[in-house]
This record gives sequence, C-alpha cells and structure tokens, in this order.
Amino acid sequence: MTNDSPTNDIPAQITEIIAKQAKVDPAMIRPESTLKDLGVASLDAIEVIFDIEEHFDITFPDQGTNFDTDTVQSLVDAVNKALASKDGAA
Repeated sequence: MTNDSPTNDIPAQITEIIAKQAKVDPAMIRPESTLKDLGVASLDAIEVIFDIEEHFDITFPDQGTNFDTDTVQSLVDAVNKALASKDGAA
C-alpha cells in the first residue's frame, strides 16, 4: 500500500487495512459490513482503528466505536471527517 493514493480512494485504503487485519478477501468487504460481520474480534478491531489512524495520520475522537454495529462506511465517514478537521486546522 502506498500513501500517494488519491484522497478519493479512502474507501479502498480502509478496505485494504481491514482485509489485512481480518485476513479476508477485500472483495468480501462491503460498505454495510460491520467488523463483527467480517469476523474481526474486538481486540483486532482496535488494531484496525490504530492502523487506520496511523495510515491517514489522524486521530479518531473517543466516541466509543461499536464494533458490532459500526459499518465500514461509518469508518470511511469518520476518516473523511477527521481529515476535513485536520485540513481545516492546518
């Protein structure tokens, strides 16, 4: 994975991070999938969050991510929001 991917490729980058951590085929990951649906245990889900934060150089607000109900799309939305806040603060 390279960090020079276009910004609009955030969903693909997040999918790749989740697929690597969950050891699943990226094609199996849908926007409506939850980490629980993908077989990601809560400790692994925390690792996914850390990997996403590190990859995008952001920090998610401590909003209590719910791994049972939060979807891949909600992670994409959270990354977009964090990136927008970061850009606005720069």
